[in-house]
Amino acid sequence: MIALAESDSYLKWAVSLLGTLPGDTRVDVAVACSPIRPSASQREAALAGTAFAGRELDVLSPGRLQRLVDHERPDAVLIACAGPSAHAYSEALSRASHRPVLLAGIPGIALPARRRAWGYRGAIDMLVVHSHREVAEYDEVRLRMGKEARIGLATIPFLAAHPELPLAGEADPLEVAEPDRRSSAGARGNRVIFATQGKVPVERENRVAILRALDRLATARPDLRVVVKTRGQRGEFHTHYEPHHYEDLWTSLADAGRVADRGSLEFAGGSMAEQLETAAALVTVSSTAVLEAMARNLPVLLIDEFGVDERLLNAVFEGSGCLGGLASLEAADFRHPAPRWLLDNYFHPTGDNDWIDQLEELVELAAKGELPPIAAGLDPGRTRRRRRRDRWRLTPMGSAVARSRQRLRIRRLQRLVGEEAALSPGAA
Repeated sequence: MIALAESDSYLKWAVSLLGTLPGDTRVDVAVACSPIRPSASQREAALAGTAFAGRELDVLSPGRLQRLVDHERPDAVLIACAGPSAHAYSEALSRASHRPVLLAGIPGIALPARRRAWGYRGAIDMLVVHSHREVAEYDEVRLRMGKEARIGLATIPFLAAHPELPLAGEADPLEVAEPDRRSSAGARGNRVIFATQGKVPVERENRVAILRALDRLATARPDLRVVVKTRGQRGEFHTHYEPHHYEDLWTSLADAGRVADRGSLEFAGGSMAEQLETAAALVTVSSTAVLEAMARNLPVLLIDEFGVDERLLNAVFEGSGCLGGLASLEAADFRHPAPRWLLDNYFHPTGDNDWIDQLEELVELAAKGELPPIAAGLDPGRTRRRRRRDRWRLTPMGSAVARSRQRLRIRRLQRLVGEEAALSPGAA
């Protein structure tokens, strides 16, 4: 099996998922030649603790992936890429002489299920999802769009490493006691981790509000270390473009004298698993990191100050008992999730997982030549110009140009943020 990963989050997911395959499975991992491909530090963090730790990964364009598949003739290819890239690599494989099983998936929380997810991935044979709720919602969209792919259920790989939750086993959910859902930080450690996300909240003022609430928490609770866990260093690329980096905003607030103490917040990158080792609690808007914290029985808080809806990617947490506003954050009012929510959302019994069984069936069908042509599932509405542009972005030249343009946009935005802070030192 070959996995192709586009960004740091896709790489972490892909290698973790491959780690759950039977031990005699031969696997290989490569990085997509994408503008958002992970940096050296991001690769190191994503591969830490896996069988691929310390490895140098090949970087493949669509053409190189096609040639690799023709040479290696793998049973399956996992396309761990964002939508447009997944379509471009699927199109390249439609021209290969060897027909492998194609799989795809979305790291972590993949709700809400949208038509465009299937539009980009219409050529795959199986979409891997991570909860019974995701199975139901993606299957509903699949049927409406007339797609033939299967849907396979898997436990989010990094959750499977923490089986201490009672709901991770085969317990009857009716017999699971309702936990005390409110917890003050400090039971395990003294670090409150705020897990950032590139996509939400997008508005600068909302990010500033979060930082100021974290500052007030640090001031009110000097016994706690408040840590902002970023997706990487400033200027690095991620699955989603982040126009307002938290560390830049914090510097701007501190320069303007709008925070109690410039050193009240710490900023950290690297592995989330390492950060959680000494954490007392985790805070986020909707990052998948909250599931890692739940798996470790750490109390959490999902900020609902800016609403609860699909745009903010936090509607899935309704009913969890863990939603709260910035006032709850400042009061260190962290919570444990409701057991029934856990069962429906990512903490189902591992015996429910069927993606590997379905993969084995698909491999047998492929060996018999009974899978449909990959080309039949490609999006017919994607114009030739758009497809050519998608392929060009995934070549060394196109990727380099896109990354340079992105860096220029980031620098321009950082300059504008600095100028705004200088002109309006009293603004929030």
